[in-house]
Amino acid sequence: MKVISTNLGTATTFQWNGKEEQTGIFKYPTNTALFLGANDVENDTVIDRKHHGGEHKACFLFSADQYAYWKALYPNLSWDWGMFGENLTVEGLDEDILRIGDIYTLGSALVQITQPREPCYKLGIRFENQQIIPQYVEHQFPGAYVKVLAAGSVKKGDEMRLVTQSKNTLTINQYYKFLFAKNNDPETIQLILDNEALPASKKEKLRNTLSKAN
Repeated sequence: MKVISTNLGTATTFQWNGKEEQTGIFKYPTNTALFLGANDVENDTVIDRKHHGGEHKACFLFSADQYAYWKALYPNLSWDWGMFGENLTVEGLDEDILRIGDIYTLGSALVQITQPREPCYKLGIRFENQQIIPQYVEHQFPGAYVKVLAAGSVKKGDEMRLVTQSKNTLTINQYYKFLFAKNNDPETIQLILDNEALPASKKEKLRNTLSKAN
């Protein structure tokens, strides 16, 4: 896998339900390397710290391979890398292969795959169409967040190399499909509950859901 673009954003103001809000989802390519810190990407903009940034969402990766699909659906937008709010656009990123818990080198940084992106209305703001939210869910290639195990710099052209594959076989797409599925697969549930890299809050939410169902 190879980094095609490094992307940063500044605060963008928009109107939502009659209120003025801001977002950092409008990211664009930069010629400089990105420094991946423990909780975010240096010099990037994170507005909503409740849902973005932090230990398990320090950096967002999206696959360059998926751009053709979305360009065909939204041909009239002004396209560039960073369109999905990703800090790193990565060629060859495959959510069907990425396991939650996999550890990779990214430039001089060491990162761990933690969870898929769950789209919110701000992606619709970027795409000028809220219909992209159900489309994004249905397409099932959401990109991946990473935890930064060792801070470091990443530049365009750097390789993303697997260091340690998680023994827990839960993939990004397997978990993503589970989040929006009507039927809960027992084997997937066990993989989720046993996965040490997945945020504890995600597992606790699942346990609460299961206890209520019983």
